[in-house]
Amino acid sequence: MGAFKVDEDYDYLFKVVLIGDSGVGKSNLLARFTRNEFSQDSKSTIGVEFATRSIRVHDKVVKAQIWDTAGQERYRAITNAYYRGAVGALLVYDVTRQSTYENARRWLKELQSHTDCNIVIMLVGNKADLGHLLAVPTQQARDFAEREKLFFIQTSALEALNVDQAFTQVLTQIHQVVSRKALASTAHATLPKGRTVNITRHADVSAVNKPGCCSG
Repeated sequence: MGAFKVDEDYDYLFKVVLIGDSGVGKSNLLARFTRNEFSQDSKSTIGVEFATRSIRVHDKVVKAQIWDTAGQERYRAITNAYYRGAVGALLVYDVTRQSTYENARRWLKELQSHTDCNIVIMLVGNKADLGHLLAVPTQQARDFAEREKLFFIQTSALEALNVDQAFTQVLTQIHQVVSRKALASTAHATLPKGRTVNITRHADVSAVNKPGCCSG
């Protein structure tokens, strides 16, 4: 699956959010996937940042708009706008810090309370290059993901290990969900237009809208 220029035509536009505690490597995962960059001195994200990258899924060009937010509690007031319209999420913890894994349950609950039930979620154990400092057993995390019906992968933004695979799998699964819903609901094979989220003065993003599947 090759990358395309950001401004190239695309068939689908999917909003994906990165969530998890501060310091787990969300910003470096984003930078590695969208720009193939890594910063040893990356600072905590202030507010919200986003970046885009397009990939090919089957015969379609999928443009991912990936949102990255601060994990600190003082920025939690942005959650409604942050989650709105998201159809995919990477729930990130640091494999060397048990507390970040334990907090994943809270992040998951918050995510599910703000998003559609069809959202595709992947549990990501980042910093796998620090295996000698492993604090969260891989099988434990895998079992948690299976119980919660999440995808699971371990990554290293530093070594570019499984980063493309993580995002690509999420985007592929979103495409499958959207394709199934489009075929089931109407005879039109195009992505239904959803709520528009105003991100900057220059960019409006139409997110997938899947109303009513889990209301109540």
